[in-house]
Amino acid sequence: MEFFERPDDAGDHVLIVHLDTGRADEQLANQEFIDLVRSTGADIVAEMGGVLRRPDAKHLIGSGKAAEIAEQVEIEQPDLVIFDHTLSPSQERNLERILQCRVLDRTGLILDIFSRRAQSAEGQLQVELAQLKHLSTRLVRGWTHLERQKGGIGLRGPGETQLETDRRLIGARITRIEQRLQKVVSRRELGKEARRLAEMPVVALVGYTNAGKSTLFNRLTEAKVLVQDQLFATLDPTLRRLALPQGIQVIVADTVGFISDLPHDLVAAFRSTLDETRSADLLLHVVDASNRAYGEQISEVQKVLTQIGADQVPQLLLMNKIDQLADEADRQTLSHFSDQQSIMLSAHTGEGKEELLTIIAQHFLRKRPLRKVKLKPEESCVRAKIYKNGSVLEEKIDSDGIIKLRFQMTDRHYNSLRKQHADIFDAE
Repeated sequence: MEFFERPDDAGDHVLIVHLDTGRADEQLANQEFIDLVRSTGADIVAEMGGVLRRPDAKHLIGSGKAAEIAEQVEIEQPDLVIFDHTLSPSQERNLERILQCRVLDRTGLILDIFSRRAQSAEGQLQVELAQLKHLSTRLVRGWTHLERQKGGIGLRGPGETQLETDRRLIGARITRIEQRLQKVVSRRELGKEARRLAEMPVVALVGYTNAGKSTLFNRLTEAKVLVQDQLFATLDPTLRRLALPQGIQVIVADTVGFISDLPHDLVAAFRSTLDETRSADLLLHVVDASNRAYGEQISEVQKVLTQIGADQVPQLLLMNKIDQLADEADRQTLSHFSDQQSIMLSAHTGEGKEELLTIIAQHFLRKRPLRKVKLKPEESCVRAKIYKNGSVLEEKIDSDGIIKLRFQMTDRHYNSLRKQHADIFDAE
């Protein structure tokens, strides 16, 4: 049997393989794959396609297609062949032996992109955890020159010993990372508890990658989160406070973008980060309305939300990038796209921002109880506190100077106010 020795250093000249599996959006899926590869900075030297109706257990593809790819590899001499499909460890090894070239699947590609994007300590730990779990099933790939060593009494070869050592080291590293992430989760829970006690609602931006979430986040909060026209430009979650109409204060969270066929290991590794989405009070689902596949992208996002248990969180659909639509007819089509409440806006130009802020404020106002109070002229300090911490719906002053207020206020602020001025509120 011929063995392939994996190089120590992999270059950036790649040959990519996307096989038609019969999806309705196959062309768009292929373009997304190309964008993923290019976002790593790789130079695509050749693209190969084909039809995949029945995956082959040994190579994923048939022997004829494998030979065809091998011929192209011989001509182009790429450093790497990337498949837009999930490959089992044995399929990767078998393909490498046939192609005599390093092989990477879709999961490995996305893991590589995430490792480049993660900036925070938590994000880097989460990516490393996913990489190690992915690598642990593929250790033998790097040691094919030792696979010929057989086990048995007196025959335990260095290859088996090395693999066992690697597995043990990786297992120990995974345990340490999980312990460190658990501490991060504990700190995050403390932060959530503080926000809960302060009755500070959380609004999380979710959506397909490159839908414009970070641009909208910057537009709403005047933050300076990195914005680039590429997949997974930002990975680490960012939180900022946002003042809404009628005195409403919320926390806005910008989260990692989703993508079709998001690797399971990544969803599992980023569960603590995605928990910001699951525990949010409102989701703003940002959609790239200029993308012809926005319907399929919405479905993919909903799948991930269901997977992480966030599908029951109230959601507002934001049809973004309307400044890139060709004509008014396209906008009319969008307005009738979904049964759920949706808003058309442009995070780039700011169109629709005020309507969005108003609707978010109304959403949280509906959750605040309606209160009433009568104040004497000399009790204007209480009136000021109500305006500061609540939302005044109506104010009337009668001929005696008595101020009548109808307002909405959270239980925490109302109970605090009532405790400070029991003589006024107990008399009501």
